[in-house]
Amino acid sequence: MVQDYLPILLQVIVAIGFAGVALLASVVLGRVGRRNPTKDSAYECGMIAKGEPQPRFSVKFYLVAMLFILFDIELVFMYPWAVAYRDYIATYNAWTIFGSMFGFVFILMVGFVYAIKKGALDWKR
Repeated sequence: MVQDYLPILLQVIVAIGFAGVALLASVVLGRVGRRNPTKDSAYECGMIAKGEPQPRFSVKFYLVAMLFILFDIELVFMYPWAVAYRDYIATYNAWTIFGSMFGFVFILMVGFVYAIKKGALDWKR
C-alpha cells in the first residue's frame, strides 16, 4: 500500500525542492534595485494621477446585486427539483415534496417583500 503512494510522495518532494531552490537562487543571484520616489509611484501612462483612483459605487448597486444572486440561486435549486419531481412522486409522498418547495419559495418571497418594503429596489431613494 505504501509503495502505491511512493511516486506521489517523490513528486511532491521534487516540486517543493524545485520551488525552494528557485526562490533561494533568486535571492542569492538577484540584484537589489535602487529605490526612489519616482520609481515607486504608480504608473499612470505618463499622466500625473488626479482625484480618487476609482469612482465610488452606490450601496444600492450592491444591494441589487445581492438580491439578484439570492433569486438566481433560488432558480438553481428549483430547476433540478422540477426535473426530478416526477421521479420523487413515485417513491415519496407528493405533498411532502411539494410542501418543502413551497416552504422554500415562501421564505424567499418573505425576503423579497421585505426588500421591497425597505426600498432596496428603489433606485431614486
